Amino acid sequence: MALNDAEVKKQIEHMMAFIEQEAKEKAEEIDAKAEEEFNIEKGRLVQQERLKIMNYYERKEKQVELQKKIQRSNLLNQSRLKLLKAQDDQVKGIQEECGEKLGTVTQDPSKYKQVLKGLISQGLFQLLESKVTIRCRQKDLDSVKSVLGDAIEDYKNSTKKSTEVTVDEQNFLSQECSGGVELLAAGGKIKVVNTLESRLDMMMRQMMPEIRELVFGRNKGRHFME
Repeated sequence: MALNDAEVKKQIEHMMAFIEQEAKEKAEEIDAKAEEEFNIEKGRLVQQERLKIMNYYERKEKQVELQKKIQRSNLLNQSRLKLLKAQDDQVKGIQEECGEKLGTVTQDPSKYKQVLKGLISQGLFQLLESKVTIRCRQKDLDSVKSVLGDAIEDYKNSTKKSTEVTVDEQNFLSQECSGGVELLAAGGKIKVVNTLESRLDMMMRQMMPEIRELVFGRNKGRHFME
C-alpha cells in the first residue's frame, strides 16, 4: 500500500528524532565516561602528588630529627669533655699541691733518712743486680751514705744475694728534685727512679679511682670497682 507524502514525511521525522535521541544519549554516555575517567585520573594524580608531598616532608622531618639528635649528641659530648677537663684540672691541682708539699718530707732529717733507706732498699729489690750505682741530690749525699749499709743489709737478708753499691759523687739529681734517689745498673742501661716526685706520680695513678670518688663522688656508670 503506497504511502502518501505526509506519511513519508512523518516517518522520516520520526526516524530523525530517534537517531537524534540516540546520538544525544550516546554523547551523554561518552561525556559521563570521560568525566568518570577524568575524575579517576585526577584522583590518581592528586593521590600521587599527595604521597610525594607526604614523603618529602616525612624525609624533611626525619632529617630535622636526625640533626637534632646529632646536635644534642655534640652538645652532650662537649659538656662531658668540659666536665672531664674540669675534673682533670682539679686532679692536677691536687697533684701540684701535693708536689709543693713534698719538700716537707725532708724537713725532719731522721724521718727523711728512713724514707731514703726504704727507697734504696726497694730499688735494690727491683734491680736484683750485683753492681748498683745510686744517684741523689748533692745535699742528700751524707744522708744516703748513712743509711746505705742498713739498706744493703735488708736486701741481703731478704734475697740471700750480695750486691756492691756505690754512691755517685760526681753526678747529682736536679736541684728542682724534692728528694729521693735513682738507682742505675748495667752501665746505666737499667734505671729505677725512686725520687719523691716519681713516687707521688705512681701513688696518684694507683689511687686515681679513690681520689676521683672522694672529690667528685662515685661514678654511677662504673659497674666494676676493681
